[in-house]
Amino acid sequence: MSVVIPLKKAARARKTRRRKGSSANGTSAGATPRVPSRGSLKKLIDESRRWLAIINAHKLNEYRRRKVVSDTIDNFRLYYNKGYLEYRKSVTEGGQFAAIEWSGRGSVFEDITGRKFIDCLGGYGIYSAGINHPKIVRAVRSQLDRMPLSSQELLDPLRGALAEILGELAPGDLQCCFFINNGTDAVEGAMKLARMYTGKPGFISCIRGFHGKSYGSLSLMGKAEYRAPFEPLLPEVYFVPFNDAEAVDDELNKAEAVGKEIAAVVVEPVQGEAGAYVPDPDYLPRLREICTRHGVLLIADEVQTGLGRTGRMFAVDHWNVAPDIMCLGKALGGGVMPLSAFMSTPEIWKVLEPNPFIHSSTFGGNPLACAAGIAALNVTLEEDLPGQAAAMGEYLLGELRALRKRYPEHLIDVRGLGLLIGMEFVDTDFGYAVAAGLFRRGVLVAGTLLSAKTLRIEPALNIPKALVDEMLDKLEDTLKELTE
Repeated sequence: MSVVIPLKKAARARKTRRRKGSSANGTSAGATPRVPSRGSLKKLIDESRRWLAIINAHKLNEYRRRKVVSDTIDNFRLYYNKGYLEYRKSVTEGGQFAAIEWSGRGSVFEDITGRKFIDCLGGYGIYSAGINHPKIVRAVRSQLDRMPLSSQELLDPLRGALAEILGELAPGDLQCCFFINNGTDAVEGAMKLARMYTGKPGFISCIRGFHGKSYGSLSLMGKAEYRAPFEPLLPEVYFVPFNDAEAVDDELNKAEAVGKEIAAVVVEPVQGEAGAYVPDPDYLPRLREICTRHGVLLIADEVQTGLGRTGRMFAVDHWNVAPDIMCLGKALGGGVMPLSAFMSTPEIWKVLEPNPFIHSSTFGGNPLACAAGIAALNVTLEEDLPGQAAAMGEYLLGELRALRKRYPEHLIDVRGLGLLIGMEFVDTDFGYAVAAGLFRRGVLVAGTLLSAKTLRIEPALNIPKALVDEMLDKLEDTLKELTE
């Protein structure tokens, strides 16, 4: 007779068995591999059915909502990563019930208990068109009914269509595209393309730069706290200060003097994760000239800044600079599907043509994602999201700078471009207190216990002015409370 083991107890039992000694495949030496009993299999089936009923339900009663809250906390603690629970405002500042994300539209979302929040974080840039934009959702639903993924053998019409629209939209001679699933993948592809085309191994990146957390992209990361646990990373990556073109020139001169070969310089046109740092007007043009003179490629990481976020279609457009390779992501999927891309010129792309499968992806450029991408670009152009970001960004920066004058000892800097905005506070503790105070007032901005000295504001590019003003009122209320 089999014994039915509750799921959480089963997890603890497995951990106990591992501590007592197990082989590499998770079984004790000489033991029969563990097979779930019929009773535990039935429990897993019942659990999956319960969650499917929750997913498919139009409404949940109060008991089921609270049960989802408690189950979610237990599941993160036991099966995912309990560290998340310590650093999420949704848990530490959620009151009696942790805030569990549930539904949203435009620039407002609700947790499972019905609490409403103004979204001024935008999923770190994915919700440029807002949450659940109807045109983007409709395109994905229609494609889902037709065929969700591709056979991998026939030509995908939507992949070609998205490549055409993006290729015609991109700056300079950028034309050829490869689609994948996230910004990190885009950076990895750009690095491989740069190495293939130039035949050189080295890269120059910026201090505080953020390019992803896979092995290659992490090698370009300009932050020790993310790099150190995984060292050694890729060799021949050199770091210079952001907004210092002469430092890049010096590094390239030194590399040439000692025989080091550099494939590309990688840069965010505006540093996002670092805190919305905008370079001087001559930085990107000077960088373009330096790369051309030294015969190295310029890679623009526009995963966060691209598609209207800074008030232009691409951030490099502010300085009329065309990179050799550009990375896109986040907003490219319209806030509905994961989608990213790296793109380059036909000349550079030639190295991928003899073997088009030398860089490939099972899910990259799938029909659902491409449907979302086509709709997202349509919305971006038809609704002039870059123009909206420029106008609202100018207004919001002006209001925040006025707020800084009223609280100069605590809010020490306000900076940004378009609707990629950073508020720098006197220290991390005060910054987190502001983020937590806003959260309790129903406003979501970036800022965790690990990183809150600078809070980022990245709302939808079409966020209504009324919501921006409400956020500003609640921000001032928070600052008053904390400074008193």
